[in-house]
Amino acid sequence: MAHAYVVGQISVKDSQKWNEYRNLVPATLAPWGAEIVFRGKKAADFALNNPHVDIVVIQFPDLEAAKNWESSGAYQTIVPIRQAAADVMLTAYQA
Repeated sequence: MAHAYVVGQISVKDSQKWNEYRNLVPATLAPWGAEIVFRGKKAADFALNNPHVDIVVIQFPDLEAAKNWESSGAYQTIVPIRQAAADVMLTAYQA
């Protein structure tokens, strides 16, 4: 079974709301066996220009778990905070 990774590319608009959202995310991941692999800030653009400065990578046991997390009531409850806090592009990948 292949792991799935959700990659969030982020441009923060409101740092206070972003911190609130970041603090709420881990509890939404736990039921799906997911964990944050890393968070970071852009150091350089090598090919094209990515407008997003921040990144997060979350590992899930499989793609189904990632989909279930994203559509879960727990996560959807905090989506409005995310939308107010930052522009976020979420993409799922399988490895």
